Amino acid sequence: MHEHFMRIAIEEAKKGIGAVNPNPLVGAVIVKNNKIISVGHHEFYGGPHAEVNALKNLESVEGATLYVTLEPCSHFGKTPPCTELIIKSKIKTCIVGTLDPNPLVSGRGIKQLKDAGIEVIIGVLENETKNLNRVFFKYIQNKIPYIFIKCGITLDGKIATKNFSSKWITNSLAREKVEKYRNFFSGILVGANTVIQDNPSLRCKVSNHRNPYRLILDKDLIIDEKYSIINNNSDCKTFIITLDKNIKTKKFQELKEKFSINFITFSKEENLMDILSKIGSYNIDSVLVEGGSSVLSLFFKESLFDGGEIIIAPKILGDNSAIPFLNGFSPNLIDEGINLENVKFNIYDNNVGVEFYKEDGCLPV
Repeated sequence: MHEHFMRIAIEEAKKGIGAVNPNPLVGAVIVKNNKIISVGHHEFYGGPHAEVNALKNLESVEGATLYVTLEPCSHFGKTPPCTELIIKSKIKTCIVGTLDPNPLVSGRGIKQLKDAGIEVIIGVLENETKNLNRVFFKYIQNKIPYIFIKCGITLDGKIATKNFSSKWITNSLAREKVEKYRNFFSGILVGANTVIQDNPSLRCKVSNHRNPYRLILDKDLIIDEKYSIINNNSDCKTFIITLDKNIKTKKFQELKEKFSINFITFSKEENLMDILSKIGSYNIDSVLVEGGSSVLSLFFKESLFDGGEIIIAPKILGDNSAIPFLNGFSPNLIDEGINLENVKFNIYDNNVGVEFYKEDGCLPV
């Protein structure tokens, strides 16, 4: 029965996808006499937690059991501690999916509940509840965004023709999955050449969506106001990542003042990890890396990814001048190539997605 109700709590937690970052996805279910009397989830960043939403409008839950996917918080943040409300409500038993790795919470919420005489059971569907919050777990511990790589390629490994034609390699079902990724992750990162060739909006088309932060790796500051990502920035969520030397240029100042562009700057000595740390300082807990070839290659070369999906379409260009999705690797032996691990396959009609992770399990997308 514990697993049954925890699965319902997990599905409840997923309702917060695209709205709670950088907070965790959390679902709660309240059961009395083996019947569900209320459910709740964390609905939006800074809003009431799942336990609060499940407990509200209930006259009495004395003696009931609370199922929650993540350890209840025990500190004042944007909202009061959930443990205080749980104790006050006279919940008898609290079933927890997994502990919260946040140093402000980890173990303390459980201790407060136990000290108040509440029976606590930890680890019901632990792997599944951890998978809900892979992004949160990484970000809360080191403030480095979770990195997920996405690309659509032809059967011979190309992302565009030699003339940069790329619409569309993958089919509509595969592109629908990409929109779900854009809703799930906080930011999208592309290179300047992708902006120049495709003029993408980097927005999300999922209903009731949240548009992600738009991150452009443009070390020489070559893009300008004619691109949508610059002139359509009313939400002020476009970031350009560029070299320090560009700070004093006229273009830098105009983009910042006229179009409200945010800048992350770095010196030649800084590496990709330093850039990701700066991205994380803006509460951007996760980044979907979409391309192009040089950017994808950079993340693969430095092995700075947590997971990804490569979607393969049954198309062949057969042209060495076409744009490969990766380049710059020169292994002498097959064993020296990159070996993707924890792979699962997704079928999108006649397209195949190769989804992979550095750690076992997968995201709830």
